[in-house]
Amino acid sequence: MSIDGRTELYGIIGNPVRHSLSPAMHNAGFATMGMNWIYVPMEVTDIEQAITGLRALGFNGVSVTVPFKESVIPFLDEIDPVAEQIGAVNTLLFRKDRTGKVILRGFNTDWLGANTAIADKIKLQNTRVLIVGAGGAAKAVAFGLVQAGAEVVIANRTRAKGEKLADWLGCQCVDLGEQEDFRADVLINTTSVGMEPDFDQTPVRADILSRFSVVMDIVYAPLETRLLREAKTSGCETIDGLSMLLYQGAAQFKIWTGGHPPQLIMRSALEEELRIRNVSIR
Repeated sequence: MSIDGRTELYGIIGNPVRHSLSPAMHNAGFATMGMNWIYVPMEVTDIEQAITGLRALGFNGVSVTVPFKESVIPFLDEIDPVAEQIGAVNTLLFRKDRTGKVILRGFNTDWLGANTAIADKIKLQNTRVLIVGAGGAAKAVAFGLVQAGAEVVIANRTRAKGEKLADWLGCQCVDLGEQEDFRADVLINTTSVGMEPDFDQTPVRADILSRFSVVMDIVYAPLETRLLREAKTSGCETIDGLSMLLYQGAAQFKIWTGGHPPQLIMRSALEEELRIRNVSIR
């Protein structure tokens, strides 16, 4: 990768952010397309100052991760209608208007990433989906599925938080302990349960996994979580955490470039980065 005075600036802001795989994915995509662009991780403590700095430095596009997906919204000039409905932004686009003023627009591609990953395995319309968790990731994933015509059910360790999300979506909420009699086409874990170093943990008991056709885990370190391993044993099709990360990143790539993202190269770059970090990908 050659960096010079014409190199265009992209990156990711969050805290923490040093662990992010997005630089490997996007830089591989830029290089494959012959773009003189670079994507860098930036750890941020003050979101208002960060946005001011990004504008001043001439950044063209930025990913936003926790804890700023909601707090960045007041500093936008425009927001995509879907991102506004979700109430969270993970993608920024900087563009100059005719007067030279920098216009900052926010988007959300997390829901696109989840929908695309699931649609690789099963149609979304009229599909019953149990989402474990009620945090920011669950909100984006559930919103996308509802928009696609799926029947979504929320299960969360804290019932009140689960009910709040379910009420916003207009869907059902169940306790995690009620899963014994619950059946659905798809199960999605949107929590961090099973992430290294606690890779021996799982949010769902193995003996009920056969009640689902497809099991998805947004955790990608390790790539094959205990949940996915036990789901395979139970005869389920599985979707790993890199799939959602890849597809939401591909959607960002399209927003920034207007072109078709090289998804196979981007996926390979993600897997290679995990190998470098000694994270199991099998």
